[in-house]
Amino acid sequence: MFKNKKLKKINRTAVILCGGRGTRLGSLGRKIPKSLVKIQKQPIIWYIIKILEKNSFNHFIIPLGYKGHMIERYLSKSSEFKNLNIETINTGINTTIASRISSIKKNIKSRDFLLLNGDAILDFDLKKIFKNHITKKIDLTFIACEAKFNYGIVGKKNNKIVSFERDIYFNSINQTKNSGFVGFVYSGISIMNTKLLKLNFKKFSNFEKSFYPKIIKNFKTDLKFLNGFWSSIDNIKDIDILHNKLGTKYKLVKKIKEKLKK
Repeated sequence: MFKNKKLKKINRTAVILCGGRGTRLGSLGRKIPKSLVKIQKQPIIWYIIKILEKNSFNHFIIPLGYKGHMIERYLSKSSEFKNLNIETINTGINTTIASRISSIKKNIKSRDFLLLNGDAILDFDLKKIFKNHITKKIDLTFIACEAKFNYGIVGKKNNKIVSFERDIYFNSINQTKNSGFVGFVYSGISIMNTKLLKLNFKKFSNFEKSFYPKIIKNFKTDLKFLNGFWSSIDNIKDIDILHNKLGTKYKLVKKIKEKLKK
């Protein structure tokens, strides 16, 4: 376990899940954990911690799993993080997300905390969403985003076909069997009140499918759209897109990196 000695007053905890194997990264995922994959010469975890710090998070808990010692070594040796309160906790290699969270819940210091995956670069006003969550006394706030749809889309307007497109970005879907249903794309980021951790969710084999429906049914929930940048790195193609100097995402990440270095 790595824990910085220099501690500041804690008022916002972020839990960054970094225990996955990154199997869709192929040979790269067999060498390093996904959170250490470099995007424009900086690891994904660097982007995450730096942007969270700018959004007033000052306590970071990182449940480790696959090749966790590499993440621990990177954080302990980085001079950029020496004044931050970062805790790395080994939660097992083949452990479920529910079990990982259960293992570290006593380390969470703030009444409401951020939960997110350690495999996405983001840049949006988390501070505003967090404030709304607290002001309205929400138990769980889901943060929605846009995602890329890889199939062809036939566009229709006023009962007339108007376009054909591929690789479009969408933020909601309609369900075929339920005409009144609209689903929104979940970013993998949520804000949670610690009272929810009192529930016995350690046994859940799939945290999101089991835990979230239970919370929606019994507690006060909310949904907010992120207004800014979010890009999940799931496979080699996602990495290539963020390294393509001619692409829009490359330019956006470059701007984010420059801002975080200030």
